[in-house]
Amino acid sequence: MSAQKNSFIIKKGADGESDWKNSCKFVVLIIPSLLGKTKEENKTTEMHNLQHRFQQFLVWREHAISAKYFTMILSVFVGLFCALAAHVLKSIIEYLHEVAKNAVEASDVNYLFFVMPIVGIFLASTFVRYIVKDDISHGVTKILYAISQRKAVIKAHNMWSSLVASSLTIGFGGSVGAEAPIVLTGSAIGSNLGKAFKMDRKTLMLLVGCGASAAVAGIFKAPITGVLFTLEVLLLDLTMSTIIPLLISSITASVVTYFLSGSDFMFGFTINDPFTPTRTPFYIVLGVLCGFVSLYFTRGMTKLEASFGSVQSPTHKMVIGGIMLSVLIFLLPPLYGEGYTTITALLDNDAVRVTENSAFYQFRDHFWMLFLFLGLLVMLKIFASAATNCAGGTGGIFAPSLFVGCITGYLMAMLLNYTQWVRIPEKNFALAGMAGVMAGVMHAPLTGTFLIAELTGGYGLFVSLMITATVAYMTIIAFEPHSLYAQRLALKGELLTHHKDKTVLTLLKMDDVIEQDLQKLHPDMYLEELVKVISRTKKNIYPVLNKNGQLIGIITLDEIRNVMFRPELYTKFQVSDLMTAPPAILSIHDSMESVMKKFESTHAWDLPVAENGIYVGFVSKAKIFNEYRNIIVQLSEE
Repeated sequence: MSAQKNSFIIKKGADGESDWKNSCKFVVLIIPSLLGKTKEENKTTEMHNLQHRFQQFLVWREHAISAKYFTMILSVFVGLFCALAAHVLKSIIEYLHEVAKNAVEASDVNYLFFVMPIVGIFLASTFVRYIVKDDISHGVTKILYAISQRKAVIKAHNMWSSLVASSLTIGFGGSVGAEAPIVLTGSAIGSNLGKAFKMDRKTLMLLVGCGASAAVAGIFKAPITGVLFTLEVLLLDLTMSTIIPLLISSITASVVTYFLSGSDFMFGFTINDPFTPTRTPFYIVLGVLCGFVSLYFTRGMTKLEASFGSVQSPTHKMVIGGIMLSVLIFLLPPLYGEGYTTITALLDNDAVRVTENSAFYQFRDHFWMLFLFLGLLVMLKIFASAATNCAGGTGGIFAPSLFVGCITGYLMAMLLNYTQWVRIPEKNFALAGMAGVMAGVMHAPLTGTFLIAELTGGYGLFVSLMITATVAYMTIIAFEPHSLYAQRLALKGELLTHHKDKTVLTLLKMDDVIEQDLQKLHPDMYLEELVKVISRTKKNIYPVLNKNGQLIGIITLDEIRNVMFRPELYTKFQVSDLMTAPPAILSIHDSMESVMKKFESTHAWDLPVAENGIYVGFVSKAKIFNEYRNIIVQLSEE
């Protein structure tokens, strides 16, 4: 082979110099390309090896570790990751709050309160619209929806997107809480960790609950509250197969949080005046008051969100909400952020400190002006929270409900003490108010009771917390059957509840029960043809359709039994003469609860399904009962 044909072949002899040059060309041109290919191939090979090893691990796990114990192992990691996420979120918010505090203190007038909330909402909204490109608001509602769909699948970006958006929102003054976003983050961690290890649907639902439990435990240092929140608000039943992983994830998150941020309670509190039975009537009255405040909070928030929903442009929402929030915070600075500084001041019996940086500070020694100021905070907190979320910010109602509840309890004690009719401790009633409003807004009395006890270490006031939370819950359910979290799903018929029948009907979908194998009839068919069709099938009901596939009637065996055995009538009657109108027509979009109501009102056993008049299929009670039983079995498995 000559050098002209292949210049990279090294030749001996007189052409040594040219061969040397060719060798250099080989080194310069070929070796780098080979090295590049080798690196790419190595990366691909390593990726394939990792995937292969992971698949081998999954196969080994299925044989070596049962799903029950592997779920417990995963719950440990869920707790760990949730605690780290909660710590990062709190650290960012505290840092931004400190920056804002220093800036405000350096200014004579708090004009920065006009600017900072708008900046936070703008940053959070921009992040969500152009980076996340998905709706991440109403975190707990999204978890409830994921569970209601029997999938428990939460998008992977929720493991970090809610954390970033809420830290920007709250850090710059958004009047919402970080708890709902971190609960969505934790649930997303549990869901995606379960998906990565190919866990079944039921385990995924449990891991979603583990994430929520760990998130609450991590953000509040409240392991019992984390478990109770998951059981009361998210999951269906308390069984040993659910409680153990929830406890593990919650305890893990709490231990990690204690390690990262110390063992101090979130709100320092010392019981100087323990509970006495003589105050029981006052706690009952406070419970009723908290129930009505919760009702105002729930309905007011719902109406404000609906009002903002009528604004189509996201930019207009941002401007309207941002200006509303900034004006409210400028006039009432305690509405800035989560409001935990205000709670701390009231638990220290220092209500005057709450009025700092406001126009009310000069009237701090006047009882009624202070009372008015605190009352305005209760009334306007929902406006600030709704403006924050609807303008594009991200946050929850945990902190706002604690804020409103604390002030409500303090106001009642403050008023009673002013009348000198009775002497009661303001801070004790402030704590009870927190438990009461939270129990009312969330429809979770146990969560409200244990959260306040774990936040403050005020276990000596457990009875007063329970009384207030229970009465508040009983008060609000007389007017609102669902919590603020659940209202959106309840309106769509997609809400799971602790009522077994309603839960099963919610889980049961129309697609699961529609039968489409029924023999279709045409109105011009004669009785003779109809009898032949009946002889070939086992059904006792048949849809009658026109040429366009529209349902125009039905034929039932009971209706034609008296003529189908008389051959002399076979050519005299057509299907159009024998068909009847169905007692009701179902829509493919009907909830199963609505379907059952139609069955009960018509006393029918089979009903047709049509969409815009076009026949889809039939639904029978027998099919519903069969699917109902299957779901009951699934829910009852340990």
